[in-house]
Amino acid sequence: MAAAVVGAAALPASAAPARPHAPVEISSVQHAAQGSHDRSNRALNQEWVNVTNTTRQAIDLNGWTLSDRQGNTYTFRHVRLAPRATVRVHTGVGRDSRSDLYQDRHNKVWDSVDTATLRNDHRRLVDSVSWGGRDHRSGDFRR
Repeated sequence: MAAAVVGAAALPASAAPARPHAPVEISSVQHAAQGSHDRSNRALNQEWVNVTNTTRQAIDLNGWTLSDRQGNTYTFRHVRLAPRATVRVHTGVGRDSRSDLYQDRHNKVWDSVDTATLRNDHRRLVDSVSWGGRDHRSGDFRR
């Protein structure tokens, strides 16, 4: 279920030094199409971040946060991520399930040049990915 936004292209991982393998990572990002002013719930839900558990054990994400460069922050509540599972965090409004969570926002969060940062319940950095800008091709991030 990889919804594509018109004008988006795959983006290679950051040129930053490799980090040790994290048990939970941001595995892909789909941001809003550049110049898109469509704020319909459908358009907002085509903007998302995938968070993946890379281990063989379930991980409790309660209290973890996902944020952008401007400080827009989503806090995970009552989420237990199964082993080797991925949860997609949509920007818009929807009904949460095991595979899809919704920030219940009415405006875009992820810009064409941005950084997604995942922190655990102790505010420690778990993973961070950037896309767009001088050091990156314009488009979305995929590991």
